[in-house]
Amino acid sequence: MGLNEVLIEAKALTKKFDDFVAVDQIDFKVYKGECVGFLGPNGAGKTTTVKMMYCFLPPTSGELKIKGFSVLTSSREVKAIVGVAPQEDNLDPDFSVIQNLTVHARYFDIPKAEAKKRADEQLKFFQLEEKACSPVTGLSTGMKRRLIFARALINKPLILLLDEPTTGLDPQARHLVWDEVRYLKKQQVTIILTTHYMDEAQILCDRILIIDKGKIIEEGTPTELIKKHIGREVLELDYDEKLVPQLKETFSGSRIEKLGDRLQIFTDKPHGVFDSFLAEYKPQNVSIRNANLEDVFLKLTGRGLREI
Repeated sequence: MGLNEVLIEAKALTKKFDDFVAVDQIDFKVYKGECVGFLGPNGAGKTTTVKMMYCFLPPTSGELKIKGFSVLTSSREVKAIVGVAPQEDNLDPDFSVIQNLTVHARYFDIPKAEAKKRADEQLKFFQLEEKACSPVTGLSTGMKRRLIFARALINKPLILLLDEPTTGLDPQARHLVWDEVRYLKKQQVTIILTTHYMDEAQILCDRILIIDKGKIIEEGTPTELIKKHIGREVLELDYDEKLVPQLKETFSGSRIEKLGDRLQIFTDKPHGVFDSFLAEYKPQNVSIRNANLEDVFLKLTGRGLREI
């Protein structure tokens, strides 16, 4: 990654809708070649932040620059170097699949022959060749998502904004998108990714920004965040009130949480620390797994978790 070259920079970036503060004075930098994940609950401010990056929404206050261009005063220059795959379906229903790509290319003054070439390449990669002349209204949800992604790449952008790009995709299509993201990273394309799939963020993102209630509440690499907030392993078992005292005594210093009718015990001790407890008490429906980014997300945003 070109860690000395800042491509996106926000300072005290704020967006208000009347009295509602959607994005609240956030600061961040994104470097060339990074894939940065913006994670947060619904309504946290992720999509609003992304929309300001491609000049769809103007900031209320603060500063946001894309490769040195202000989104407020240089929107034309910003849009020329950015590709966008929004979470909503904004394909043109009056055009065929390939026309949605070639017509979009006109906004970037791409010559007709070159636009056709690029469109054919994208349709081939996203396995939409057989649908090239079909109306977009006849596509499945997954096909539409792939076409939106293909359209975002038609101008060969320096920066790619992906707002929940794999929502509605089956596992095969999701992995197809992941392959494309990995390829683009190798080409030094800078990627902003919002997603509710924590496994996706953990696999693809070099760095994570967690947003809640319009503020950035944590940032770091997936590995750093997991190590800092969770630890190595998680023990999950059915809730049994009689076991809670033994759990607290055996795993003193570890975090124990109740999620519905399940208990979760988080530890940063070496692998195998749970084995002796399981052998002695034999709790019901037990699983031991590695800690992951979803554990971090739930801990920091507090959704559905209650400490006991």
